[in-house]
Amino acid sequence: MSEALIKHLAAKLIAWHGKDGRQGLPWQSIRDPYAVWVSEIMLQQTQVATVLERYPRFMKRFPTVKKLAAAPLDDVLAEWAGLGYYTRARNLHACAKQVMEEFGGKFPNDPVLLEQLKGIGRSTAGAIAAFAFHERAPILDANVKRILARLFGVDGAIQEKAVNDDLWQLSKTLLPKNTLDMPVYTQALMDFGATWCTSRKPVCLSEARKCPFEKECQANLSDQVLLLPRKVIKAKSPEFNCDMLLLRHGDSVLLQRRPDKAIWGGLWSLPESDWRAKEKNSKPSFSKSVDLTVKELFQLVLPNEKISSVIKSCKPIERGVEIKHIFTHRRLWMQIWHVTSGDAVKFSDDDLKWIPLRQLGNYGLPQPIKLLLQGLNLARGDDLRN
Repeated sequence: MSEALIKHLAAKLIAWHGKDGRQGLPWQSIRDPYAVWVSEIMLQQTQVATVLERYPRFMKRFPTVKKLAAAPLDDVLAEWAGLGYYTRARNLHACAKQVMEEFGGKFPNDPVLLEQLKGIGRSTAGAIAAFAFHERAPILDANVKRILARLFGVDGAIQEKAVNDDLWQLSKTLLPKNTLDMPVYTQALMDFGATWCTSRKPVCLSEARKCPFEKECQANLSDQVLLLPRKVIKAKSPEFNCDMLLLRHGDSVLLQRRPDKAIWGGLWSLPESDWRAKEKNSKPSFSKSVDLTVKELFQLVLPNEKISSVIKSCKPIERGVEIKHIFTHRRLWMQIWHVTSGDAVKFSDDDLKWIPLRQLGNYGLPQPIKLLLQGLNLARGDDLRN
């Protein structure tokens, strides 16, 4: 391993950032740990362009950790709608409460204590400590793993514990000695991986720009840039079918709060059936020649409810669109069934609620369901966006 590269990497990366790094992002050059924390969580699994739009809005609505902790979870989920990975939003809310209750509303500067907070992993703790408190704390997100694996020729799959441990140790060794350099160094690492040492089109494979490490990068010198870091081959994502009830009464729609630990946990969605594994070469849902009856549909999506009185007030069922949604590790085909009820029937489950279409913007909805219901609203001249 190149001792020279270890010695001057931080300085070289900081110099690169001054010329070619991203500048002017709304979460840069701030030391408020709350603002840093929100930006770090939002940037996980979300494109920067999207965060540039949503981060200022979120901070305006919840400007302090105290405000966020005091807000109803539904308000937080509604503000998070469209960003995906909703566990992040639930953890944000829980973490804010934890900071208020255990730390008097102030984030700790110790990465070890930060890592004990809900939803904050080791790398995120390091980023908060580095940006907000100038602590010499390493980060190791996917971008940094890629940079280090290429620069130092780290072999083995990055998902392997031994490889991951080696990368953490290397990341600590590379930290600048001057604590005042920690914010720009940490930002430079993130930017270099996101814009130059990218997964598929790193600058070293083009003639547009010259990488400052091209003569030292082991992956470049050995023609393995696109081969490092090694990755475990993922199995094909499983596919599932389900049926969803879109039950309307007047200008209201029946929604059901999803269990916290389920996919889309804590959000409000259409009542749905159990997911069925989609067999190979099968049609996504029920055969197009087969329709459900209202009774069959209610038995599928609301098996614990007494449905006899509901069915009496319902008009005939109508087959709606079929929506395909791709999650990180699975795919879901949702068959929508439209039913109109003459009465606002009361259900025994407290997580079932009639919500006026004009108020849907106040609830956290899964993005495909939000788009579906927004289409209903636009058809009547409204809009469910905030």
